Amino acid sequence: MHEQTPANPADTPPAEGPTLFDWEFATDPYPAYAWLREHSPVHRTKLPSGVEAWLVTRYADARQALADQRLSKNPAHHAEPAHAKGKTGIPGERKAELMTHLLNIDPPDHTRLRRLVSKAFTPRRVAEFAPRVQALTDHLIDAFAARGEADLIHEFAFPLPIYAICEMLGVPREDQDDFRDWAGMMIRHGGGPRGGVARSVKQMRTYLGELIHRKRDDLGDDLISDLIRASDHGDHLTEGEATAMAFILLFAGFETTVNLIGNGVHSLFMNPDQRERLQLSLAAGESALLATGVEELLRYDGPVELATWRFATEPLTLGGMSVAAGDPVLVVLAAADRDPERFADPDTLDLSRTDNQHLGYGHGIHYCLGAPLARLEGQTALATLLTRLPDLELAVPSQALRWRGGLIMRGLRTLPVRFTAQNT
Repeated sequence: MHEQTPANPADTPPAEGPTLFDWEFATDPYPAYAWLREHSPVHRTKLPSGVEAWLVTRYADARQALADQRLSKNPAHHAEPAHAKGKTGIPGERKAELMTHLLNIDPPDHTRLRRLVSKAFTPRRVAEFAPRVQALTDHLIDAFAARGEADLIHEFAFPLPIYAICEMLGVPREDQDDFRDWAGMMIRHGGGPRGGVARSVKQMRTYLGELIHRKRDDLGDDLISDLIRASDHGDHLTEGEATAMAFILLFAGFETTVNLIGNGVHSLFMNPDQRERLQLSLAAGESALLATGVEELLRYDGPVELATWRFATEPLTLGGMSVAAGDPVLVVLAAADRDPERFADPDTLDLSRTDNQHLGYGHGIHYCLGAPLARLEGQTALATLLTRLPDLELAVPSQALRWRGGLIMRGLRTLPVRFTAQNT
């Protein structure tokens, strides 16, 4: 990598720079993002799918872009038909008729749908669910505690949010393993059979549509029933909208939490002084460091590397670069959250960091609706693991770990650990 002087905003970005989106990059993208922040902060690149897009890497530009209503979430504004080919967005969502969810629409439709969904997905409902999240957490740890070893991704971080959101939605227990299978196919990305993600999306959509239809005649105390009930001045969710919203709550909710837990535990392994601070705090019955700690883990190596797709609806200037109408724009949250112009010592993990307006869950009208649930699951998972398995350690050299190479999410494929076996 050759050092270059910063680009004049009117100039083309420098041709030379780090290689993006290969396996080495996936293992540690932060040096490449530091280079882009300094030399080409709004950077046009060709993605592995062949789609050309702008990468936004500085915090100030990222925050502006996330709130800029000229950057549409609706893929209809893309100049190329890439969405129909599964190259942007969620593979198979168009064929499965799942387009009317919060990640794909703009105001006024977004305003209407978010207002209705917010009536169902309330902070109070999340808080009431806390004992169940704790019970699920303990149950999963019980299953491997006596062995003295586990893969924390497949046996813990992955099933916890799947079963939690299934229970919140009101998916019957006997059907939840189907959701686990479909979700597993989704996070394998390129590692599964060709078309596997699209098939899983279609199966999940069919199931959710049937479940919503059944629940209309027998409403219960669950999130899908609340989505059906939600109304405002005579307005309500159609069955298709309720299905799409249930789908995106599950799809957007589970992988972010898988990666929050996996990346968080990994970061604590790599920073033993911070891990010790947290364990001492938990042992003393304190909660403040856990709360700020999860926010810091979200900033330091968060679950969402790039925000979901945005498309310019008109020519605009971003970070000094001219973005044409129809161009895709991807805000690199992982780069923005390590911007030294915004965060002191950004490459240092400090669980007590309080000035921490990270962008891990977005910003503006598309701020993640499920953030309170993800925080609850992350705090519960980390606190319980570190308390019940205090000598938890990585079972392989850190360089042996492999990271999934997806575009939007950042997470480990596996996380093998060992610990003193527990009698449960």
